[in-house]
Formats: sequence, structure tokens, C-alpha cells
Amino acid sequence: MPEAPRPRRRGRTALLIAAAAALGTVAGTCTGFLIQADREPTRLPPLSQPAVKQAKGEVEPLSAAQDRRLKTDGDLRKLLLKKPAGAKKAGAWLGDNDGWMDLASYAGAFDKPGGAFGDLVAEEFRRAAVTGWETGDLSVSIRLVQYRQEEYLAADDAADDGQYWADKEDSTDSWVVPGTEDGMAYVHREPETEPGYLPLYSAEAHAWRGDIAVEVWVYDSKPITKKKIMDLAERQMERL
Repeated sequence: MPEAPRPRRRGRTALLIAAAAALGTVAGTCTGFLIQADREPTRLPPLSQPAVKQAKGEVEPLSAAQDRRLKTDGDLRKLLLKKPAGAKKAGAWLGDNDGWMDLASYAGAFDKPGGAFGDLVAEEFRRAAVTGWETGDLSVSIRLVQYRQEEYLAADDAADDGQYWADKEDSTDSWVVPGTEDGMAYVHREPETEPGYLPLYSAEAHAWRGDIAVEVWVYDSKPITKKKIMDLAERQMERL
């Protein structure tokens, strides 16, 4: 069964931030020199400032229900959707990884693993949890991909990458995933065909929450409905 994340682009968020910072520094410096050249010297304010009183009492820590990191720093596999009753565990294409994917395994799922590996290192990949199941010809794969996010919002950028490539597919319908700011679900109406094999239809969803990017992939020998992919995406986001 094919597992088909598209080639990974470099994070647009990081590039945009870097470009904006560079342009802002240059533009701000030039403008500042021009304005100051026409001004009279201005007296500086006194250095002494009123002291700000420190608030009394202790800050009450967030409860487990309020602190999302308590949930996402634990075992990510517990946040994945459960295999439906009657479905069988996914076959060899999911791998024997006890529900985890390390950096090399996750990069290997892309069309260009070498480039994906380098991008994931730069984007501070932390870990990924994966599950999947099969019911007849229908197969489902779900991944929760977590990033360290010390430099920028890599999970948001990863979801954006998935949406970018899904949008490029011909004959594709898309919808916003309820309960998310910009999560999207896609159904590809045209199947992949190969002589001697049944047609392969696909659907996918990409969203993010906090430091986790969510990927949902569905494959079947017959067209996949909007209801199917939306149900999976909504229920997976609710668990986060």
C-alpha cells in the first residue's frame, strides 16, 4: 500500500521571518538617519523611573485540563485515534515500529528522503507517533508529528506544506476542518491507476495544534467521501 507524503519544501515561515527582519533593519536604519538629520537635538528623559510594586501571592499552576503540554509531552500514541472494531492493524507499509517513527523513518516516507531529512533537522523534528488500520480495500494512516519549536512554529509550517501539495493535485475538493483555524481536508476524485491493479483513490487532511502537526491519509479502491475524511480529521483533532 503506497504511503505518499509529497516532497518537503523548506519552511516558509522561517524564510519569511528572516527576510522581513533583514528588510526591516535596512529600511528602519535608512529612515532613521534621514529623519534625525533634519531634527534639533532632543533632551533625554531622566533615567530614574517610578518603581513598580511586585504583585503579592503565588501564581496558581494550570490544571492538567488547562495545560496542553502535560498532554503532548507524554506518550503521543495515546492521543492517536483507536483502531475501529472489526478493522485489522495496517500491513507492512506501516512498519513494525511500536507506534513510533524516528527522524530517519519519517524522512523515508517522502519522495526525496535526503532533502526531507535535512529539512526536518532544520525544523527541529522531535518525534512522530503513527497508527493505521485496514478494512477491506480501505486503509487509514494517521501521524502526529511533534517539533521542538525553539525557533519558529514548525508544526504550522508542516501542515501548510501538506496543504500546499494537496492543493496542487488535479480534481481535488477541499474543506476547512471544523474546530481548527486553518486545518484542511482533501478528497482527490481521480484515482491512481496501474495495469493489473485496482484504481487507488486517496484523501488526506493536514492540521496542527501547538507543537504537533496532524496528518491523516486514506486510500481505497473506490471513491472516498467527504464524510469519511472529515470524520477522521475532526475526531483526531478533538483528541488533541
